[in-house]
Amino acid sequence: QVQLVESGGGLVQAGGSLRLSCVASGVTFSSIGIGWFRQAPGKEREIVAAFGRIGGNTNYADFVKGRFIISRDNAKNTVYLQMNSLKPEDTAIYYCAARMTGNRDFGFWGQGTQVTVSS
Repeated sequence: QVQLVESGGGLVQAGGSLRLSCVASGVTFSSIGIGWFRQAPGKEREIVAAFGRIGGNTNYADFVKGRFIISRDNAKNTVYLQMNSLKPEDTAIYYCAARMTGNRDFGFWGQGTQVTVSS
């Protein structure tokens, strides 16, 4: 069973940075692709950044391009989301999710980590 554990959330002022981590277990890390999603109060969950279905290409939502970077450390079974130039509208619960390589849908989810950006 794939398990995902996020960490690194917190309170930061606008313009600041945070790095989120997602540690995967229960699966061969190279067989999964991981993405980051977020959900703000009263809003739908939206994708933030993700590795492609096949290979190491990355995709970003327009609202984080140039500010957020997704990366992975295969030796640590960990995916990171470096968030720079944070804005109050980035406030949300951030989730990492995994899909088996080649699959479109993300079938495994972490519990989420709260990110709050103050103005």
